[in-house]
Amino acid sequence: MYWNEDKKTEKFEIPDDIVDLSFVIKCKCLPLEHMHALSESLCAALPWLENEKLAGIHPINGAESGNGWERSCDPNELIYLSRRQKMTLRLPKEHLDSAEELVGQTLSVAGHDIEIGKSSIKKLSDLPTAFCRSILVDGRMEEEDFLQWAFEELKALNINVRKMMPGKERIIKLADNKVRITRSLMVAELEQAESVRLQQHGMGEGRKLGCGIFMPQKDIKAVNSDD
Repeated sequence: MYWNEDKKTEKFEIPDDIVDLSFVIKCKCLPLEHMHALSESLCAALPWLENEKLAGIHPINGAESGNGWERSCDPNELIYLSRRQKMTLRLPKEHLDSAEELVGQTLSVAGHDIEIGKSSIKKLSDLPTAFCRSILVDGRMEEEDFLQWAFEELKALNINVRKMMPGKERIIKLADNKVRITRSLMVAELEQAESVRLQQHGMGEGRKLGCGIFMPQKDIKAVNSDD
């Protein structure tokens, strides 16, 4: 008799069909609610961006609480950016060459200039926890209703939900002073392929407004400190 119970598992290889393309930027400050203006400026520079379903624009975040500034409720308040600040797009790789043409350009965003410098490419992560600060929802939802909706969204992505933790509601400002409600969400204990798939597809609408874009997290502190 020959008996071998040593099961070899194949090493998971993170795909590169969707990646984060980051640009060094030079910009002193931006309004807290800058995403609509940033989206308009980028879509004007990259005409294909608006209709690319899997493309997303990460918010440009300034200082947070603990550095002398706490997130304001005033959408017109300015956030001040560090010299290390980057602007990041989540893109299918077939658009990378076109997006790289942004290098050397200056975007006007809500009356503020963003000078775009060198770029770098980063693969998505296979960490088991992913967090999204802003998911667009249809009006105010009770926590249980939001979790049920998120469960169905994840199920549609073939993700077996094990742990989810919702965060605070936020209001984001769109064009013509219209506003939408968002919720934050952490999804934990993801398989490697599930984590990547969630980052690739996101959740809900508004990826060009920084919504529905999941980022890898090492633990659940991102939700607990969601200011």
